[in-house]
Amino acid sequence: MNVITLTEENFDAEVVASEVPVLVDFWASWCGPCKMLSPVVDEIAEEATGGFKVGKVNVDDAGEIAERFGIASIPTLLVFKGGEPVKRSVGVIGKDEILALLD
Repeated sequence: MNVITLTEENFDAEVVASEVPVLVDFWASWCGPCKMLSPVVDEIAEEATGGFKVGKVNVDDAGEIAERFGIASIPTLLVFKGGEPVKRSVGVIGKDEILALLD
């Protein structure tokens, strides 16, 4: 499974209506810590076996989504279950910590 690029157009269908948990990475191209976190998120997406989905929101392209969920700093990871954000992590964390968010 690959990372889904989330936009204003597909966010509700891919995340809010998802039947499986969704890990969403809020990032921007100019953000150094985001560049450190991105390969870890990509790796988790590659290893995902269908128990969850992984998506990314570029806050410069989809600012309304970032505002909707109160994203004040990036990188921020949100885990959505049943269409609602249930866990949040701000800053760079390791793969094991990200996987723990999904449990």
